[in-house]
Amino acid sequence: MSEQIFNKRQSILKNKLAEQGFDGILLVNLTSIRYLCGFTGSAASCLITPEGSYFISDGRYDVQSTNQVKGLQRFISFGTHISIIEKNNLIKNGLKLAFESDHTSVSRFKEMSDTLPNVSWESTTMLMENLQAVKDQSELDAIRTAVEITDVIYEEILPMLKIGTTEREVAIQLVTRYRQESDGEAYSPIVAGGPNSALPHAVPGDRPFEKGDFIVIDAAAKYAGYHADMTRTPVVGEATDKHCEIYNTVKGSQQAGCDAAKAGMSCKDMDSITRDYITERGYGEYYNHGTGHGLGLEIHTEPRMSQLSTQTLAVNNVVTIEPGIYLAGWGGVRIEDDVIIKEGGCEILNKTTKDLVVLN
Repeated sequence: MSEQIFNKRQSILKNKLAEQGFDGILLVNLTSIRYLCGFTGSAASCLITPEGSYFISDGRYDVQSTNQVKGLQRFISFGTHISIIEKNNLIKNGLKLAFESDHTSVSRFKEMSDTLPNVSWESTTMLMENLQAVKDQSELDAIRTAVEITDVIYEEILPMLKIGTTEREVAIQLVTRYRQESDGEAYSPIVAGGPNSALPHAVPGDRPFEKGDFIVIDAAAKYAGYHADMTRTPVVGEATDKHCEIYNTVKGSQQAGCDAAKAGMSCKDMDSITRDYITERGYGEYYNHGTGHGLGLEIHTEPRMSQLSTQTLAVNNVVTIEPGIYLAGWGGVRIEDDVIIKEGGCEILNKTTKDLVVLN
């Protein structure tokens, strides 16, 4: 991504901080840092103050940060990041600085308070996450590419879904192909057949597929750091009336969610729409998770659609819509798309069919 993109993000953050009465912020969450300046390493802090914007890390990341970090002055040294800040006098006394309370340990906060006692440290929650929830065009392009790769590779592995193949064999092939065609897997693939498909976050094992198994395939690619997320549930060998009833209930619920998704819709109402559809058909107690979540530099981001949500969908949120039914000991179905929220509707990114696929 260009330096212009990161400069714009830094400017938006500074304006948001000013609106909330802060002089600056200390960022320690690596996702926040990557979003703000492009750094992809595993140890860094960022400091924004009225006097300047700084990137702090150690010698392991000198060359990498030189190549990646945009718009921030770098400080590379030994010692804790707080000690580097103090040694270089990067914070003036009397400033009111925000910190990411969801990502700051008790020991780090103690060091901040003890080392810089004349700074007023104020906790913030979800500030960076909410900024990241609304995607710019470069982010939309990256997610779109990740979804396209995901669609293609799903079609490739369909011939493997037959009696005798194991969950683990399919998962290994998915990971291999994602790593060949993209940044790699967006998360550890879920490949769950038969009774295992009733476990929403099943771990692939050595169980071979059998005739009549639903197979939940929840797997996706990552591109330029941005995550796709897709689930489809074909059946092996034979689809009974029970298979069709449950599948079509989930499919109808998922379509109702897609039809309702638009800017201004409350996330709680989104969850109610998919949940009510399933409940009205007698399966409400078997739908045991939220309707969806945001996508971005992490697989689960804001906003989140659940019965507990207080959030509202906004233009250029990218979210999943993924209702499911899970019957313990028998099997389950989940159907999931990634959508871009727009005024008056949404764009469904996934092109893979949502019709019930019976594999022979």
